[in-house]
Amino acid sequence: MTVRVGISGWRYAPWRGVFYPPGLPQRLELPYAAQRLTSIEVNGSFYALQRPASYQAWAEQVPDEFVLSVKGPRFVTHMKKLADVRTPVANFLASGVLALGPRLGPLLWQLPPTLGFDADRLAGFFALLPRTTGAAAALAAEHDERLDGRAWTTTDADRPLRHVLEVRHRSFADPAFVALAREHGIGVVVADTAGRWPVLEDVTSDVVYVRLHGDRELYTSGYDEPAIVRWADRVRAWSAGGEPADARRLGPPAAPAPAGRDVFVYFDNDTKVRAPFDAQALISRLRALDGSAEAP
Repeated sequence: MTVRVGISGWRYAPWRGVFYPPGLPQRLELPYAAQRLTSIEVNGSFYALQRPASYQAWAEQVPDEFVLSVKGPRFVTHMKKLADVRTPVANFLASGVLALGPRLGPLLWQLPPTLGFDADRLAGFFALLPRTTGAAAALAAEHDERLDGRAWTTTDADRPLRHVLEVRHRSFADPAFVALAREHGIGVVVADTAGRWPVLEDVTSDVVYVRLHGDRELYTSGYDEPAIVRWADRVRAWSAGGEPADARRLGPPAAPAPAGRDVFVYFDNDTKVRAPFDAQALISRLRALDGSAEAP
């Protein structure tokens, strides 16, 4: 099992001349970041459907073993609120996600703070989500006319496809939610949001997905050395197949995974250009401890 650490998105104007060297062409920002991190989360897909050519280009710009997680569209999560979304999900999958091939990581679905826990609605959404790239290609073929002439509905190999869910309404702080996610094998995102939204650390699938939005000020504050050390210890526990001793759980602990679990950690505290440097700090800490974060 592997640990991957990176950033949520990579194209931010304030990063130029700070993280990115002065004068670095925008087209080289992804390759530059990918050489220094071990994963990146694609978040432009949240705002609008991308094109297959974009996913192909991104796959070509990162190292062979690099992984790109992809954020599902807000049309599904925020506008449709997970209801009647078979065609929108098909459109998303047909927009080029599968063009990433072996570099495709988990798909992230982030719910809005206004959407509460509804077990039936959530179960229906979980049942819709394809669990392999072959099943995703089949669902992508159901896209509507908006994707005609620009759809990608094939996969180069049939691989497992994992999904994770980030929740923000306090009604999800319910053991029934954890049980439902575990039943469907959906990872519950561990989200650090400066206390604004719930922190759930229940392990519900074979992947642990962490999003660090800022520990004191949302999207802004950086993570100092004690915080990096704390998160590194948590990552090590999850990757070893266990859980942190002080895990904030709602339900019973997950069964130990002797073979370990994959862990993805993304820093989303981008406002003051902290994210890439904090990600590098966590990679360095993990590598110093036991080499659990793959070298970029």
